[in-house]
Amino acid sequence: MRAIYLEDSYQKDFESSVEMASGKCVFLDSTAFYPQSGGQPSDLGSIWQGALEFKVLAVESTGKEIKHVLDQEGLQPGNRIRASIDWERRYRFMRSHTACHVLSAVIFQESGAKITGNQIDLARSRVDFSLENFDKARMEEYMQKANILMAEAHPVTTRVLLRAEALAIPDLFRLAMAIPDREKIRVVSIKDIDIQACGGTHVKNTDEIGKIKMVKAENKGKANRRVYFALED
Repeated sequence: MRAIYLEDSYQKDFESSVEMASGKCVFLDSTAFYPQSGGQPSDLGSIWQGALEFKVLAVESTGKEIKHVLDQEGLQPGNRIRASIDWERRYRFMRSHTACHVLSAVIFQESGAKITGNQIDLARSRVDFSLENFDKARMEEYMQKANILMAEAHPVTTRVLLRAEALAIPDLFRLAMAIPDREKIRVVSIKDIDIQACGGTHVKNTDEIGKIKMVKAENKGKANRRVYFALED
């Protein structure tokens, strides 16, 4: 199965064939729909078979395959389809996800804190850090530093490395948990700012993000701090 979203986060429309179908769930031979993963919600959108429209209500990864949950049955194996993702939703997630990387890079560089969790959403997103000392004023400073960096228009690129190559890059894995057990690791690089292992969708340049603002900051237990932020527009 070809995951178009890993190759080009900006592709909104595509054509494909149905490989498997079971009730309202279908599997395609290629898809631009991002499945819910890594704190990023799935894409939504529509699939058409001729003039018949099927709404995509959820997208899930089942290992090597991507399951599309539709609003109705009707698609069959072998059907040729065309599809479109909800671009406004996807692009907002892309901006927020790249903002998460910039903010986490600032906090890591300033304090050495690693990420313990994250969740991207339309209204606001959150990042959890393994941070001993918590200071809301300092967190506001981190937000402002992130905004300055994003306005500098740093290019964002992706590449896939063999596991051994990825493990050789210092601080590539910022999550305070086990390193993914995969032969190949996808890496997202923000020039002069950050490099992280990540399977999500991102913008091509940090100046597409705009500014972020802190919504809330709170303690979530010993050495675990949670910060909520939102895009300013």
